[in-house]
Amino acid sequence: MSEGMPLADPAVPMAAAPAGREEKGRGVAGLLLRSPAFLLGAAILLFWTACALFAPSFVPYDPFADDLLNTLQPPSAEHWFGTDQLGRDVFSRVLVGARDILTIAPLATIVGTVAGTAIGLITGYFGGWVDAVIGRLLEVMLSLPLIIVALLVLVALGPSTPTVVVVVGLVFAPLVARTVRAAVLTERHLDYVAAAAVRGEGAPYIMIAEILPNILPPIIVEGTVRLGYAIFTIASLSFLGFGVQPPSPDWGLSIAENYGVLVGGFWWTVVFDTAATASLIVGVNLVAESLQRALAE
Repeated sequence: MSEGMPLADPAVPMAAAPAGREEKGRGVAGLLLRSPAFLLGAAILLFWTACALFAPSFVPYDPFADDLLNTLQPPSAEHWFGTDQLGRDVFSRVLVGARDILTIAPLATIVGTVAGTAIGLITGYFGGWVDAVIGRLLEVMLSLPLIIVALLVLVALGPSTPTVVVVVGLVFAPLVARTVRAAVLTERHLDYVAAAAVRGEGAPYIMIAEILPNILPPIIVEGTVRLGYAIFTIASLSFLGFGVQPPSPDWGLSIAENYGVLVGGFWWTVVFDTAATASLIVGVNLVAESLQRALAE
């Protein structure tokens, strides 16, 4: 640097950056609150979250209690969604069934997002042989059907809630890593990264304190999208017998337990659990798409 060139006051960008982020945050919040899709998706998520938290306290029947004298009763004033083949109230089970899926899916999403973000930061920042080696491994994982990979691991380890959380999270980690890596490649040659390196900051500090805050928007969007996939994957694993185990009223498990009676015309034993799963996935997708549009503007 020449002697005649004025040095930039380091306090200026440090003060301006938080203000800029705060202003952008207010703009994003305003766009979301004006988005019908976001409001609808948020309302769906809030409804099922409230069910997961409070439904056991107000459902009309014990969702675990068998009543063999009232099996396969159609929807009525007494049983709004009918009863299943063990006489359990379907309405009570659908509301309480939100608890497992809204516990496991967010935890799995957090595991996958954190792991994928760490991998993406490393591969994007260092590049070279690190990126090449890890990138090839990720490509191998992404070339396999994710649900099949999860099934194979769960068959080997046995189904349990912690195992499902970790397996589903790690299965989605390569997808998150790919998005984060692309964002890091855009950021790593910018002036603020070079300035941090000139100051003598190490790679971990630059990745976490400098780059990570600037790539949070795509990570948030990616994490929200993965939540929808996690809900579908966990419901599928429960349906196949490798997710949540009986006697839980989990939606996927309830569908598996009752789909055999569909041939008898007892549609209510499956339809309401299926609709609940679909509505939750739709709600998450509406929120994710709204976030992506708001952050892009």
